[in-house]
Amino acid sequence: MSEDRELLEMAAKAAGFEDARVTMCIVSGSIKLRVVNAGSIRLWNPLTDDGDALRLAVKLSLLVECYTGVKIHPLYDASNITDVRSVEFDDIALSEAHGDDPYAATRRAIVRAAAAIGKAQA
Repeated sequence: MSEDRELLEMAAKAAGFEDARVTMCIVSGSIKLRVVNAGSIRLWNPLTDDGDALRLAVKLSLLVECYTGVKIHPLYDASNITDVRSVEFDDIALSEAHGDDPYAATRRAIVRAAAAIGKAQA
């Protein structure tokens, strides 16, 4: 659970949640981030929610390749870096074994890539 919490915290940083008030909570045995921003409250966990994972991948311009494993490439074109949250990666590829749940593996690979981006921003 500690590893998941760290992944979510770093992924939240990469997602730009630093301006929001973010707290951790447990919902049905799963860690969620409680994000309060401009008066709205939402629970966020791209490790367990397909929509949160997809929005995170799109926000960070991640290329997801699904096959017998899952590989994630953060795509950054140096000519397109316009803000301080952007991070340039040479060639990072993360993979996650499918096991019994290819959807969970895909979400975890997306969050791991986002966490790597968030960690690089620290």
